[in-house]
Amino acid sequence: MSTPQKIKLALPKGSLQESTFEMMAHAGWRIKLGSRSYIPSVDDPEIDARLIRAQEISRYVELGFLDAGLTGHDWIVENGSDVVEVANLVYAKQGLRPVRWVIAVPNDSKFQSVKDLQGKRIATEGVNLTRRFLEKHGVKAEVEFSWGATEVKAPELVDAICELTETGSSLRANNLRIIETVLESTTRLIMNKKAFEDPWKRRKVETIAMLLQGALAAEEKVGLKMNVPEAKLEAVVKALPALRNPTVSHLHVKGWVAIEVIVDERIVREIVPALKAAGAEGIIEYPLNKVIA
Repeated sequence: MSTPQKIKLALPKGSLQESTFEMMAHAGWRIKLGSRSYIPSVDDPEIDARLIRAQEISRYVELGFLDAGLTGHDWIVENGSDVVEVANLVYAKQGLRPVRWVIAVPNDSKFQSVKDLQGKRIATEGVNLTRRFLEKHGVKAEVEFSWGATEVKAPELVDAICELTETGSSLRANNLRIIETVLESTTRLIMNKKAFEDPWKRRKVETIAMLLQGALAAEEKVGLKMNVPEAKLEAVVKALPALRNPTVSHLHVKGWVAIEVIVDERIVREIVPALKAAGAEGIIEYPLNKVIA
């Protein structure tokens, strides 16, 4: 029996780890961490996974130590990595939305814009991101690398910080306010350029991308099934804001049809009473793992 071909795939360790493992599970891959926590096991003989800090993944992919990886657009930019971006996957630690790198200052600071930071000191983990943003605006300031706990450094140690945020709650908790957005970032599935030229590896990674995008598309949607008298079909269909036209099939019982449709989960509580009032019966809501367009 021949050994299966493999891709070396980097998964992000840290803040994106849990949400990435969950998304991979919805896409169809089960990932487990053993005692060697940097080498996860995946229930796919064609994937050789590694758990690596998101900050480093794009560098290792560019150098060819890894074929592909999931990392933030921000770290690709920070590292200046020359890689192929196969898919843009909008998910983060706390939800399905982009994250932002922002410049923040103490609430009582006189600074109102990046121009006010001329000659000042800024702490950040994204040193290159910050320097490029300052150069773009013609501002010269001292940018120092922060090893962590960046929010607590202003104003005692630095004048401002450049930090990653999803909701801004951590900044507010540390009495900081945002004065500039440096970069908006989402998770990207990237490939090494040489690996991308390999037809098998490219096809494998593009399959992963398709299923991950399908899992993300399904994240905020549900399926609805219901039975409807034919005489009330038009009224029920009008009450359905569908992803596509609903599937309608005839039941064994004469004069009745079954409807199946995909809708946004957030509107189910509003439309179910309307469907019931329009004549639908036996309404069933069910979760989705993937929606492939």
